[in-house]
Amino acid sequence: MDEQARIARALALGLLGDATIGERVVVRARDGAGATDALGDLVARTPDSVTIDTRRGRVEVRLADVVAAKRVPPPPERRPR
Repeated sequence: MDEQARIARALALGLLGDATIGERVVVRARDGAGATDALGDLVARTPDSVTIDTRRGRVEVRLADVVAAKRVPPPPERRPR
């Protein structure tokens, strides 16, 4: 892992440790040969993982697999048709 990746990972883990339950986040994690993103509300945190409530359901992400994370604003309101 290069220096930039180590810094991004350290910042991500710090953010996930400080984030308030219910806060909206996006987390990128290693998944086999690639990476996957989980976008939604942080609903649980353990010493080893975080759980994100996404549109497709709850996703548990192991902290050992986290590559990056950031806070994101709420989704835009739906426009009436």
